[in-house]
Amino acid sequence: MNKIEKAREKIQAHIEDAIVETYDMVGDMDNLHLAIMVASNKFKGKMLIQQHQMIMDILKEDLKSEIHAVKIKTMTLDKYKEANQ
Repeated sequence: MNKIEKAREKIQAHIEDAIVETYDMVGDMDNLHLAIMVASNKFKGKMLIQQHQMIMDILKEDLKSEIHAVKIKTMTLDKYKEANQ
């Protein structure tokens, strides 16, 4: 399993209703610069910084060694459905 898949599975394991999309931002397949989009109802009522902190907490060990940089986008499932209609 590569680092992109590992990050996606880790988030989904911690946030059961999450829709997770992960991409390599650099494109050289080093998988150390990730863009992550997470949609979940767990974000309802939380400020953006709190939403991002939830993701950072899940990935904190990977950020120490495997992931060099991460760009996070979070939203509720309703917002995700709106954006993808």
